Amino acid sequence: MVARYDADPHCFPGWDGTVAGARRLQQQLAAQVRLRDEFTEPLRLIAGLDVGFEERGSITRAVAVLLDAESAEVLAEAVVRRATSMPYIPGLLSFRELPALLQALGELPHRPDLLFIDGQGIAHPRRLGIAAHLGIVADLPSIGVAKTLLVGAAGPLGEKRGERSQLLDGEEQVGWLLRSKDGVRPLVVSPGHRVSLCSAPDLVLRYVTRYRLPEPTRLADRLASRRVSGMR
Repeated sequence: MVARYDADPHCFPGWDGTVAGARRLQQQLAAQVRLRDEFTEPLRLIAGLDVGFEERGSITRAVAVLLDAESAEVLAEAVVRRATSMPYIPGLLSFRELPALLQALGELPHRPDLLFIDGQGIAHPRRLGIAAHLGIVADLPSIGVAKTLLVGAAGPLGEKRGERSQLLDGEEQVGWLLRSKDGVRPLVVSPGHRVSLCSAPDLVLRYVTRYRLPEPTRLADRLASRRVSGMR
């Protein structure tokens, strides 16, 4: 018997709820990704998003944090808890996390100009990581900022802040390894939607302050992992 999961038509248009169908949908949506800069400059509002899990994975905890793009001041935050509708399946993380993330994003008081998501953009086997999937469904510019590689390889990377190396999957560039602080482990930066490969690492660096992670995903990560109950 083929397992079927929650085929929410808003999040997953045309999905039949199967794993094979999810992979087909990823390929269809990946063809809609636009790797060009279509965000407002100067940026006014940005958002960081991340997901954690509670109750041994049975509850998905999604977080969206809205920030002023100039000062990086936190303006609002949303935390959503809902039943996890799909187990972890490699390469299909967005089908597990997207419904809760969309709900959290929708609870922010204003629509951001740019999303920073803890996860992959196009640096994914079918070029549709969570940042790309969310960007397509929400129709917002998005960037994936991940802590570990999913696909691809990169050349040598200098130790200084701002050093970057192309992340290649075969002959195709799918992102960058980016040194966000001197001597720290690099981040995996890949555009999700409506952001170019060239712009993605510079946008991430714009919001790196004292920490390895840029402020939008760092703050979202703190809430998603329950290290803090609130930012203010």
